[in-house]
Amino acid sequence: MTLFNSAPQSLCILRLSAIGDVCNTVAAVQAIQAHWPETRITWITGKLEASLIADLPGVEVIVFDKKQGWQSYRQLWKTLQGRHFDALLHMQYALRASIATLGIKARYKLGFDAKRSQDFQTWFTNIKVASPQAPHVLDGLMAFGHTLGVPTSTPHWSIPYSQADTEWAQTQLSSQKRNLVVVPGASKSYKNWTPEGYAQVIEHAHQQGWHVIIAGSPSPVETHLCASITQILSVPISNIVGKSSIKQMLALLSHADMVIAPDTGPAHMANAVNTPVIGLYAHHNPQRTGPYQYRQYVVSAYETAIAEEHQKPIADLDWRTRVKDETAMERITIPAVINMFDRVVADFNL
Repeated sequence: MTLFNSAPQSLCILRLSAIGDVCNTVAAVQAIQAHWPETRITWITGKLEASLIADLPGVEVIVFDKKQGWQSYRQLWKTLQGRHFDALLHMQYALRASIATLGIKARYKLGFDAKRSQDFQTWFTNIKVASPQAPHVLDGLMAFGHTLGVPTSTPHWSIPYSQADTEWAQTQLSSQKRNLVVVPGASKSYKNWTPEGYAQVIEHAHQQGWHVIIAGSPSPVETHLCASITQILSVPISNIVGKSSIKQMLALLSHADMVIAPDTGPAHMANAVNTPVIGLYAHHNPQRTGPYQYRQYVVSAYETAIAEEHQKPIADLDWRTRVKDETAMERITIPAVINMFDRVVADFNL
């Protein structure tokens, strides 16, 4: 089923968080723009996420600050008062996002079908987007465009950053050596690999002549992890954890030669700027949530951990099943990551 044979006048995108999912949504939105460049697009998103996408060409961004509680809904609905969209793409099944749709007027309200929907999202939509066979989150988001009438296409990204962000990034990078950016920390500590593992991979990269930068947010989880790594290291690195804006981070990842990160936003940011990224995964299926263009370079303990927890093959489990063992990342071996580093070097002639 396709809803439009010609370009709709206006679409509303509802994807509030998180950074990785917003990066995936960018590709879905830009596929719509490529097919219907005249369609006006409004995107409602979170405060941090807006700082990444506020200057997307042809997209009006409205900030929904969840920290304001019910006031955030009242402000959103006031902003949209008197506006009517041809379609709302409700791309986040969380209940807080669904509540926001109550004040968004649209002829069609698209949401995930029963396979991908959760938290009663189906109650808030009148068009169910058929899930594709491919399990990745991005494939599910691209399906919204297909339901509208956008032809199937390969995802592409274009997230701008300023010349000032580029200049900042270049001051962090070596002009004589290849540059590896390691973003070791995710917001949830159980998603993080070990300090010892990161340290040995960094020392291997250093021995191969690479300049290594450790980056990340100023959160206590990340700063503590990075401090633990630097205490172990016997080689010099550049530690800029907590010292970059999100756009500066994007520029840094864009100009780096390789990125290593766990299941966290910068892994998807690197994917969006076409920088090879080694994802480290154990809790979520990387075929569903890994860096889309670089899933073949993920080092994953998910398959063995999930099989051990459920005593059955992945094919027999719900596609969203996650590993509950909070020590699962320790299953990732140091040689496996070093070998993947060497593989990426060879495959991309780095």
